[in-house]
Amino acid sequence: MANRRNADLPPRLLRTKEAARFLGISIRTLEKHRTYGTGPLYRKIGGRVLYTLHDLEDWSAIGTRKSTSDTSAGTVFAARPLTPEERDEC
Repeated sequence: MANRRNADLPPRLLRTKEAARFLGISIRTLEKHRTYGTGPLYRKIGGRVLYTLHDLEDWSAIGTRKSTSDTSAGTVFAARPLTPEERDEC
C-alpha cells in the first residue's frame, strides 16, 4: 500500500549515473541502451536525461525468471542495435 504522506509527490527522478547504479550496470551500458532504444523509458528535461524508479523497476522486471528453464519471461536485450527479428519481439 502506498504511503499516503508521499502519495501526492511526483516520482523521484534519477540522473544517468544514479540510474546505472540502481540497476547495477555501468553508465556507458545505460547510455548505449538509450541510444539503441533497448533500455528503460527516460525523460529529457532541460537537456538532462532522467529516469523514474518505476520505469527502471519495470524495465528490469522484463527479464524476471523463476528458473533457468523458464521460457515465459521477456527478453532484456543487450546494449546494441537490434536485428529485425528482435525488433519484432518488442
